Amino acid sequence: MARAAEAPGAGAGVGARIRVLREARGLSLSALAAQAGIGKGSLSELETGRRNPTLDTLYAVAAPLGVPLAALLDDHDGAVLADDGMVTTRVRVLREPDRTTEVYLIRLAPGAARISPAHSSGVEEQLVVLSGVGVVEHDGRAVPVGPGDHVRFAADRPHAYRAGPDAELEAVNVIVTPVPRV
Repeated sequence: MARAAEAPGAGAGVGARIRVLREARGLSLSALAAQAGIGKGSLSELETGRRNPTLDTLYAVAAPLGVPLAALLDDHDGAVLADDGMVTTRVRVLREPDRTTEVYLIRLAPGAARISPAHSSGVEEQLVVLSGVGVVEHDGRAVPVGPGDHVRFAADRPHAYRAGPDAELEAVNVIVTPVPRV
């Protein structure tokens, strides 16, 4: 199983952020694990820093917490995650009173796919392809993409990016997460 690559010891920081967010929302370990679709033991190991999270696990936990991925990660531009044929570099995060906008540079290896679970309610993604070809899948559609193409879609439903078989797909990914109304 591939791990989300961060600086050594960063897993403890991610785990601490997960725990703080979970407790602030009044969720038990069992409740968050059930909502995220992961084991309670796995979540406990993440929170205590004994386990490094995968990108899939981070997205799974972020959705029920109602936070953008950036809220769980090492909080600086240039942070890199690598997982199953995909390298993601954080370019910028803009936090505004009503939303968080995350900008990432993603690189998918030839033939690789990034299948994403639904993000929290109201999240929208945009993808601008810089090089390579591939397919963006959302809402039951498969949209072919190439250099210069732009796709915008609701990301609070499962979606996927797939690189073509012959070259890396490089794209800018913009994720806009509304701040939940309390």
